[in-house]
Amino acid sequence: MALTFPFAAIVGQDEMTLAIQVVAVDPSIGGVLVLGDRGTGKSTAVRALADLLPPIQVVKGCPYRCDPAQNAQACPVCQTKSPNAKLPLERLPVAVVDLPLGATEDRVVGALDLEKALSQGIKQFSPGLLAQAHRGFLYIDEVNLLDDHLVDLLIDVAASGENLVEREGLSVRHPARFVLVGSGNPEEGELRPQLLDRFGLSVQVRTPQDLALRVEIIKRRDGFEKDPAAFKAQWQKENQKLQKRIVKARERMAHVSVSDDMLLLCARLCQQLGTDGLRAELTLLRATRALAALQGQSSVQAVHLQSMAPLALRHRLRRNPLDDTDSGTRVQRSLQEVLAA
Repeated sequence: MALTFPFAAIVGQDEMTLAIQVVAVDPSIGGVLVLGDRGTGKSTAVRALADLLPPIQVVKGCPYRCDPAQNAQACPVCQTKSPNAKLPLERLPVAVVDLPLGATEDRVVGALDLEKALSQGIKQFSPGLLAQAHRGFLYIDEVNLLDDHLVDLLIDVAASGENLVEREGLSVRHPARFVLVGSGNPEEGELRPQLLDRFGLSVQVRTPQDLALRVEIIKRRDGFEKDPAAFKAQWQKENQKLQKRIVKARERMAHVSVSDDMLLLCARLCQQLGTDGLRAELTLLRATRALAALQGQSSVQAVHLQSMAPLALRHRLRRNPLDDTDSGTRVQRSLQEVLAA
C-alpha cells in the first residue's frame, strides 16, 4: 500500500489545511471543495486526510462498516442478524475513498455479483464505492469534470444518506452517509450549482509566491519521494498531535456555546450577501463551532466568524456581471459592514 504524504508536513496552504481539520472535527459541515492552480498540493492534502482521523468501531465483517451503536440504521446484512445477538466488533481506519472520473454507475452504487450469479446461481448484491465510503470521506479529483449522471446520483445520495439500488431483479437499500471532498481547476470547467451547494466549505488555493516557502515545499516533497517511510516516521509525532487535537475538539464541541447575537450576525451576513435558503447559516454555525472547539474555546466569537465566513459563503454567492470582485473579498467586505453595524 502506497504511503501518503503526512498532513503535518504540508506548508503554504493554511486555508486548505484549516478547512480539512474543521471538517474532520464536524463532518456534518458537509465537506470541502478545493479549487485552484495545478500542482499546489490539493490532492496531496486530501489524501493525507486519513492521518487526522481516529479509527472507528464497526461490526466485524460488515461490508458497509455499520456503526454498532446505530441499530436503526443498520445495513441489509446486519438487519438479518438476531437483534439480541452480540455482534463482533472491530476498529478500522476511517475510509477515504477515491471516485475516479471514469467510474461506471455500477461501480459507484453497486450491482449484482455476476461471479456468484453465474457460478452458483445466487443473486447477491456487490456493494460499490458509496458503500465503502459510508462513515468516511468520498474524494473526487477533478470534480468539475464529473459526468452529469454521476453528479445527479451523488446529489440524491448525499441528501438522503441512503443508496437505493433497483436493478437486475435486486432491490437493496443501504446507508451511505459520507463527506464529499472534491478538488479541481476552475479553468477546466465549472461545477454544477446543485453539487456546488452540497459542499460545506470552499477553498481557493494559489501557487505560493514567497521564494523561501517554495524552496521548503520542494525540499519536503523531495525528502518524501526519496524515502517515504522515513519521512512519514519523521512527522509521525506531529500527525499524532493533530489527531489528538481533533479528538479533543470533537469531545469539546458539544459544550461550545453559540450566542443569539452570533447567530444574528450569521443571518445578517447571509441576508446581505443574498445567499439562497438557510444552508449557509447552518454551515456557518457548524463551522464556527468546530473551529472554536479546535482552538480550545468555550464559545464562538467574531474572530471565528471572520475565519470561516469566506470558506462557507464564497461558493454560494450569486454572480454579479457588474462586479468582478473576488467572491472571498465580497464576503470579507460584507462581514466588516455587518460587524461595524
